Amino acid sequence: MAVSSKPSSKPSSSSSSSSSSKRGWTKNISSIAARIYLLLIIFQIPLFRVTCRSGVCTTPLHVTSSQLVASEIFPVPIVKGLLYPGAALNGLIHNMTVPSWDSLLDLYNLTTVKEASAVTDLQRLEVLAGSYFSVAGALVGILKPGRMSMFGSLLVIWGLVKEGILGKPVNTDPSKAVYVYPTMVLAMICAFSSVKYDMKKVAARSAPFVSIAKPLKGSSKSKLK
Repeated sequence: MAVSSKPSSKPSSSSSSSSSSKRGWTKNISSIAARIYLLLIIFQIPLFRVTCRSGVCTTPLHVTSSQLVASEIFPVPIVKGLLYPGAALNGLIHNMTVPSWDSLLDLYNLTTVKEASAVTDLQRLEVLAGSYFSVAGALVGILKPGRMSMFGSLLVIWGLVKEGILGKPVNTDPSKAVYVYPTMVLAMICAFSSVKYDMKKVAARSAPFVSIAKPLKGSSKSKLK
């Protein structure tokens, strides 16, 4: 009597569950990194120190806000809404007080930013553009993490390196010298980790190419035979 044996489907189910768990793990890492990056930007954790249009800026949101108020691209209430969470946190930490809504522009020295010279921003276009991408990437990354935060962070780093090491533009005031805080490393890690990678596409690109072409019957080898 013949006994038929059926192949077990347990290995395939285990492999599919492991691949789905890997995808879930990478998705959680990117979403967590995007949230941490948003907190660093919105709560205005100091990442660097550079001269900007409003004086000295220490976060990408400072640089972006000074440019937005000076150019009047966005209404002032929107800029205040971006600045208020960080201003409230800093006020509670240092003075145990929450600043008023009307005093935000004075607090960040943005009342006379329209009359300030634009040469400061033009000399640091990498930092300015990188700050724009960093703020936009942090806000958009909550809904759909992408490469905007990573691109903005790289631009900011290049602008700081160019000024700090290469000396462009030349700075003669030691109090306004470029400085990078250790928190910039955390921001870079979060910016790179927030990028989602499709492991299927990566595996398909790294797979070796297999040729499926067959030799013709009338090839030179058949003629030699």
